[in-house]
Amino acid sequence: MELAKIEVTPLDNRGGRVEGKKFKVLFNPNSYSITKTVAWNSIGSSGPAITRTNGKVNAPTLFFAGGGSRLLNLELFYDVTEPVNDVASDDVRKETNKVVELTRIQKDLQRPPAVEIAWGAAPPARSDFPFTGVVSNLVQRFTLFSSDGRPLRATLTITVTEFLDPVLDQRQTDPEFTTRRIKRGDTLSAIAAENYRDPSLWRVIAEANQLDDPRDLRIGRTLTIPKRG
Repeated sequence: MELAKIEVTPLDNRGGRVEGKKFKVLFNPNSYSITKTVAWNSIGSSGPAITRTNGKVNAPTLFFAGGGSRLLNLELFYDVTEPVNDVASDDVRKETNKVVELTRIQKDLQRPPAVEIAWGAAPPARSDFPFTGVVSNLVQRFTLFSSDGRPLRATLTITVTEFLDPVLDQRQTDPEFTTRRIKRGDTLSAIAAENYRDPSLWRVIAEANQLDDPRDLRIGRTLTIPKRG
């Protein structure tokens, strides 16, 4: 059985997977790390006004100031001195440039793409993978060269900063918030009937999702479904 390798899939401006640009790393890393910061501030720094109690305390009162983005750190090794999967290459950049492309501004996005990084099948819920983020730092180190100067071996040190879909994130933290992922055959009127029991309210969903053309429903896109009083 073939060893599961890290798979990287760029995302379009609606968060859909661009399957045609998906690629696998040449070799899996020996390890990876994920960093997460959670901000807590003390009363008096920049927090809310709270009446100070008399007496001394062992530590200041803290208030939650928000969570920071997770950072995924990977070190990927590339070597084309021998054929990989029976494919020979004379320049390691043919592989490493797939990662470099994730740092370049794309014309249709006006920014580098977000990516989904997956490794292994059916991980526990809310696990490290799949990890959705943007490449925020990339260091390439080339260490072996052919006689004509082409690099054959490289190590890439990559930092991926978490990039959350605000709709999906709010759904996870606010059970009153509703979303709906588009599937084949969906129409806005059918979705409105499903959620409001009134197909004529499709315009409410269209406006909430800034849909100029209600027929432009891309399969896999997540729609915001506003609550109705």
